[in-house]
Amino acid sequence: MAERRTHIAEIDPVWSRITAEARDAVQAEPLLGGLIHGSVLHHETLERALAYRVAQKLTSGDMSEQILREIADEAFAAKAGIGAAARADIVAVAERDPACHRFMQPLLYFKGFQAIQAYRIGHWLWREGRRDFAYFIQMRVSEVFGIDIHPAARIGQGIMIDHAHSIVIGETAVVGDNVSMLHSVTLGGTGKEEEDRHPKIGDGVLIGAGAKVLGNIRVGNCSRVAAGSVVLADVPACKTVAGVPARIVGEAGCDQPSMSMDHLFGGGESSGG
Repeated sequence: MAERRTHIAEIDPVWSRITAEARDAVQAEPLLGGLIHGSVLHHETLERALAYRVAQKLTSGDMSEQILREIADEAFAAKAGIGAAARADIVAVAERDPACHRFMQPLLYFKGFQAIQAYRIGHWLWREGRRDFAYFIQMRVSEVFGIDIHPAARIGQGIMIDHAHSIVIGETAVVGDNVSMLHSVTLGGTGKEEEDRHPKIGDGVLIGAGAKVLGNIRVGNCSRVAAGSVVLADVPACKTVAGVPARIVGEAGCDQPSMSMDHLFGGGESSGG
């Protein structure tokens, strides 16, 4: 008797939700059918959809969309962690940004999410020794999204960058998991030294709009950096810092400030969404 094999489909709740939302969106707004079918419904997996969307955004007269898409597909196939990080990022945006009501929104519309996914492809190229292509990705991300992330920087998953304009993350910067930041944040150096010169941001950190964190310093897990602050020294875990230069002004206010998105020193909710 012939052996019977049962194929069990992989369960991907994030992608399943995106495709369901996409079908509903096409019914509600048929004029967006071309965009939504091309970016979502024509693809079998989130990875393929991301490769398409990133290539579509970064294409230019210097580099065709087809080549960029092949590079992105190669990156997703070679390193499964890129797709896993993208899923964590989508969930993070949906949970923390009050302007996000559907999982498909970051994929289609949010430049902070799109820029981070493009960076992840550039980071893979950097780690593979393909430095010039990684620099090209960095350049196009900066030109298209107004976000400049060096491909050598190390960024975790569950990242939410709200509004995202004028973000700068330097070459030796490290960003942990479940970090939230708003527009105009800089993780930069303080001089011309070429060694380890950029900040190390711990897990669960919330960085307010316009904050500058400069030099090879550490911002501890689950801390808060107030909007407009200039941080020049280490920040202990679970503290709030504010000012120019930044000083400790209190506790972080909760166990997971990057999740609550609470920017107020005295409690309450305030988000940039």
